[in-house]
Amino acid sequence: MGVLSIAHWIVILIIFVIYVAPVVKILQRAGFSGWWVIVGLIPVANIVGLWVFAFTEWPALAASSNS
Repeated sequence: MGVLSIAHWIVILIIFVIYVAPVVKILQRAGFSGWWVIVGLIPVANIVGLWVFAFTEWPALAASSNS
């Protein structure tokens, strides 16, 4: 197992973009910054982030309930 070729890195990049783009859109629609996607890429922090999103009040829901 040597160094990955350029084709492997392109496939990894494509998979990364396919994962990140929808998650950023979901976070933005929920009222959070898209930068929270970085938390999902860090082991253990992704579990903590999941719990934070599960139990905090979502800004988008708070805005719609005030209207």
